[in-house]
Amino acid sequence: MNFLVLLLVLWVEKFSSGRQRIQQDGPWLQWLASNEGGSPWRALALAVLLPVALLGVALLILQPLAYGWLALPVHLLVLVYSLGRGDVLAALGPFRDAWRRGDDQAALHVAERDLGVAADGEAELLERVQDYELWQAYQGFFAVIFWYALLGPLPALAYRLLALSAEHGQPAVAERAAQLRHAFDWLPVRVLAASFALVGNFAAVSRAVLHDLLAWDLPAARLVANAGRAASELAEPQPGESGANSLDELWQLLIRSAVLWYAAFAVWILLL
Repeated sequence: MNFLVLLLVLWVEKFSSGRQRIQQDGPWLQWLASNEGGSPWRALALAVLLPVALLGVALLILQPLAYGWLALPVHLLVLVYSLGRGDVLAALGPFRDAWRRGDDQAALHVAERDLGVAADGEAELLERVQDYELWQAYQGFFAVIFWYALLGPLPALAYRLLALSAEHGQPAVAERAAQLRHAFDWLPVRVLAASFALVGNFAAVSRAVLHDLLAWDLPAARLVANAGRAASELAEPQPGESGANSLDELWQLLIRSAVLWYAAFAVWILLL
């Protein structure tokens, strides 16, 4: 059933507007804010652990019924909710257009407005936008898919709620949520880096990340950026069309990695 859910998620993601209707964070954000007055660990327990526990109870009740098919829509709804917010390609569109025209001021403006990315110069700006693309694809899709495929919907939901807590919580809560999220990121980001090596330049990825592969303190965003840029063999940041094309090259790398993940999961299902 899990593989069917993963296929349905792709349909919802690409061919419908269901994700925007499902990803309604308002009630949960109000619940988080109402519990932030005391201990940050208590706030996270109520905002993250409690919803995950309730989901687990619901699945235990539904799983024995109708051969488990009643649990399928719950899996699908939870997985779609757990994906990242927004559309990465749509967000990158204005920046790509401005960069292709060679309009540095417009590129700086739209990068800060649409992506939350700022830089001192055009070369640094393009690199940061490349990092943004890789990170958003990882945390919005690959990390969630990894935990769902490995352990089901509970860790996938926990990952998204921790990410939302780190983004929207008060400083003490956000700091602890980021620490827990770092633990959730440690394994899947390294699996993605290995995937980049398999579908891209293996030798370049090995040189870029091998010495840091087991480092606990290395931020996941830095690892995925280093591995992605090395796998795509990106040249130094260039103005105009060539610079804009680097974003497309990274996106193609991400698509090839996603195909590899789905193929590997399908083989795993067949062998079980």
